Formats: sequence, C-alpha cells, structure tokens
Amino acid sequence: MAAKSDGRGVVTGFAQLHNLDEVVGTGEDDARNGSSFHICHCCNTSSCYWGCRSACLHYLRRKGRGKGRDAGRPPQEERLWLDCLWIVLALLVFFWDVGTDLCLAADYYHEREFFWSGLTLFFVLVPSVLVQILSFRWFVQDYTGGGLGSVEGLSSRRATASFQRDRCCRLSVWLWQTIIHIFQMGQVWRYIRTMYLGIQSHRQKENQRRFYWAMMYEYADVNMLRLLQTFLASAPQLVLQLCIMIQSNKAEWLQCLSAMSSLLSLAWVLASYHKLLRDSRDDKKSMSYRGALVHLFWRLFTISSRALSFALFASVFHIYFGIFVVLHWCAMAFWVIHGGTDFCMSKWEEVLFNMVVGVVYVFCWFNVREGRTRYRMVTYYTVVLLENAILTSLWYAYRDPATTDAYASFAICGVFLCFASGVACMILYYGVLHPMGPRLRMLASSCCAELLWGLPLPPEAEPMAPTPGPRGSQATPTRGVAGEEMGLDETATDTCLPVFQVRSTEPVDAAGRPIPPEGPLIKIDMPRKRYPAWDAHFVDRRLRRTINVLQFVSPNAVGIRYRDGPLLYELLQYESSL
Repeated sequence: MAAKSDGRGVVTGFAQLHNLDEVVGTGEDDARNGSSFHICHCCNTSSCYWGCRSACLHYLRRKGRGKGRDAGRPPQEERLWLDCLWIVLALLVFFWDVGTDLCLAADYYHEREFFWSGLTLFFVLVPSVLVQILSFRWFVQDYTGGGLGSVEGLSSRRATASFQRDRCCRLSVWLWQTIIHIFQMGQVWRYIRTMYLGIQSHRQKENQRRFYWAMMYEYADVNMLRLLQTFLASAPQLVLQLCIMIQSNKAEWLQCLSAMSSLLSLAWVLASYHKLLRDSRDDKKSMSYRGALVHLFWRLFTISSRALSFALFASVFHIYFGIFVVLHWCAMAFWVIHGGTDFCMSKWEEVLFNMVVGVVYVFCWFNVREGRTRYRMVTYYTVVLLENAILTSLWYAYRDPATTDAYASFAICGVFLCFASGVACMILYYGVLHPMGPRLRMLASSCCAELLWGLPLPPEAEPMAPTPGPRGSQATPTRGVAGEEMGLDETATDTCLPVFQVRSTEPVDAAGRPIPPEGPLIKIDMPRKRYPAWDAHFVDRRLRRTINVLQFVSPNAVGIRYRDGPLLYELLQYESSL
C-alpha cells in the first residue's frame, strides 16, 4: 500500500515494497561526482557502471517508449489495485472455505449422517473460536497497557478535547471488537482494515509512513491468524472429506467443493504468508505476484498429493493412520527444535511454535531457518515421496477390489502426478521467479557477459565488486538476449547511470562515527532476527506500542536500531507530525 522507506523518501505503492534505491541518489549533482556506489541490478556488481549496452539500456529504452502509452495509469496506481485485488481474493477464499464446510455439515445432518456432520462442524468451529480468542487478545494488548493515555504530557494535551466524546469512542471500539469476534468475523475485519490503511498510506502524504506501518502490522497479524486456522481447520477438513468420499465410494458435489476450498485456502495462505514476510523485511527482496502465483500452484499440487495419499490410507487403516500422523509430527517437531529457530520472544513460546510447525510439516514444507535450505528441502521432499508411496501401496494392497477398481489407477496416478507437478512448480519458482533473481542463468543472456570481454570499468570500482549495504532493491530489469542492439550512442549510456545508484553511505562526524538521527531512537539490545523469522517489532507487541506512542508524541522521525555485533545499523525510520 505504501513503499518500504529508509527515512529519506517515500515511494507510493501498495503492499509490494518498492525500491527506494532508484530515488535516493538521484539528486541535482552529477552522478559521476556523487559519493554513492553504482551497482547493476542485474548482477549485483559494479561491472555495469559505464559499459552496460545490452539488457539494462534496452529495458530503459523500452520503458521510455511506453511512457506515452501508460500515462493514464501510473505504476503506483497499478500496484494499488493489484494489492487490493489480492486482499479481496483472500477474503473470497476465506468465505468460500468456511461457507462450503458449514453447508456440508448441514447436508450431512439432513441426511442423518450425524457423526460426519459433527466432525465437519468440529473442524470449523473449534479452530475458529481459538483464533478469535487469540485475535481478541492481540487487540486487548494493542489497545490497553502502555497506550497513548499513559504517556506524560499527552493526556494534558488532550484535556482540552471533550472527555465524554473520547469515552464514547473507546466504548464503541470495545463494543465493536467484541461483537465481531463473537460472530467469528475478527479476521474479516482485519482484512478490511488492512485494505483501508493501505489505501490511506497511498493517499495521505503527511502521515504516509504511519499508515504504512499500521497496515503492515495489521496484515502480519491477519496472516499469522489465517496460517494457524488453515492448518487447524482446512488441512484436517480436506483429509476428512477425501476419506469420506473414498469410504462411501461416491463423491457429492458439495464434498468436492469443500475439499477444493480447503485445498485452495491452504495454498493461498502459505503463498500470502511468505510474500508478506518478505515484504516486511528491508533486508530481503519482495516477492512479485507472478512468483506468488507460481508459489501458490507449488503448494496446491504438493498438498493435493499429500492429502490424497492420506485419505487413501485412512480409508482402510483408521487407527494406524492416526499413529502415523502422530509419529510424523513428533519427528518433524524434533527436527525443527533441533535445527534451532528464532521466531518468538521467549523459550516456551518458541517450543510451542515449533510444535505448531510440526503440524504444518505433516502436510507441506515450511521454511523456518536460514541457511542451506535446498538440502533441507531435498531431504523433506524425499521423505514425503517415500511416505506417499508407502501409504498408497499399502492402500492398494489391502483395498476392496470390488469397490475401488473403478478409480484405483486414477488415484495412484493422481498422487504421483500432483507431487511431480508441485516439484516442477517449485523448481520454476526458485529457478526463474525467486525474488533474489533467477537461479537458472545463461551466461550469454547476462549484460555482464559482454562487459567481461573488455569494456571499460569505472576507475574507482573493482570488477565484480559485491553489493554494499542491505539488499533492498525490488525492481530488477528484464534481461535481454545477447546479440541485441549494440550500437547505442553515449547519451543513452548516461541515461543508464541513475538505475545503478543505491543509497549513499550514512553521514559520519569528524571521528568517523555515524551521526545519530534527530528524532527519538529505540535501541534494542539484541541481534536482529534472521530470515525467515519476523523482526522483533512485529512479534513483540510492546515494541509496537512504543513505536505507536512515539509516532504521536515526537515531531521528528523515530528510529529503530538492533544490536548486530559491534555495529548498530538503522532498520527503519518513522515520520510523524503533531
């Protein structure tokens, strides 16, 4: 809804966090005399400072030709409606999932299938009630205890306002939140509020950062709640309905709709969670919507294969299926705990989180630790493939041929074809659409391949120098094919310079120490959590309250700094006005 900011400027957009490096450093001074580094966004090196004559310039020329055609819709407006559409689709998936499950429970009741009706309703209501309790608890923590009214000087400033009006406003907020959580609509309200805050962060120029970070906090909360609910409700609901269809040897259209909605809800929540997690961190590039769509299909196919093998096995081995799930959950939880995660603020919360992640690992892969992810993924999917094969083989060996011959071959093919399709989508995502750039590169298609054949480099830059500073760029130009137009004039080369500018170094004093920001500074005496964990100011709600209070009481920008060994680096800056 708004852009990721480093305190120097704001680029409007929506939930996708845009690159400020193209804005910072494009001042009135000549780019060649500036103190900023010049890095090619294609290869993260300084090799393209002077001599890039292929993909990058071709991208700029094509962008320049398209200005006249796209004048009616700025890129920020296009990003705005895309992010609004993403949230609207998330709401539709939520209503479809819950609605089909409730209709199916009522249908079972009318057909006098009381056991299936009660079990279906159980997987709808119990997770929903637990999630609403957690959501309301978060609201209470955010709205009370260290709020704005307890800040010295702020209460006297508000004394001139009508006390009765403020009291009625607080009472109405409490009443509204209580009602929506009683009616199990807490997540719906959080989605609507996220969209409202995002649109306001796009339109309100004065308090843009304030609205933006309020939106990010709200969006993070609703994604965490949805992730918890889907794996407590949609995942067992999917296995249950597939098992009922296999046992009864028939598939009603309402059962199929319920299974499809549960499957789509699982895939959607995982894709949305990982996209938002990347958007919230300034040290990671954001996931594009094309990448999120491929990520969604990756999850859709792999979870389909897993759920189908579970349903086949559970239709014959009822007790042994429960034993298998418990053993797999214990093994995965132990694996996660042994690996060491850093998501929560206390040890016991971390253990509880690891146990919940063990439930997620029963159905699909979920990255919780930075490092050699590919080896852990290969290990996990190898184990899952072997388990799926064993479960399906046992079902095929002990099934009733008279009732299952009609679909046995299709079921087995579905298990392995869905798994193969999911792995193919995973390879496509990491190979082509990953935010850090394509892993499957061809040397001939890179602009640096041409530079290595003798084109001049800037005198102050070393060849293939690493990218300085945090990895914050979002807009990577499309690579061209080797052999395209090479005879470009020198004016086109000068036009390429601002694209490769990233933010300059922080200002320092005479002793070489960084100059602190003018506004209040929150120093957190602990290292920043490593990806894929959330930053502490997203998880710890006390930090949220502190940030929100300082936004109101301080006329200057507020900074946050984490401890990172001997260095302190600024993570975010907030701009507020009284």
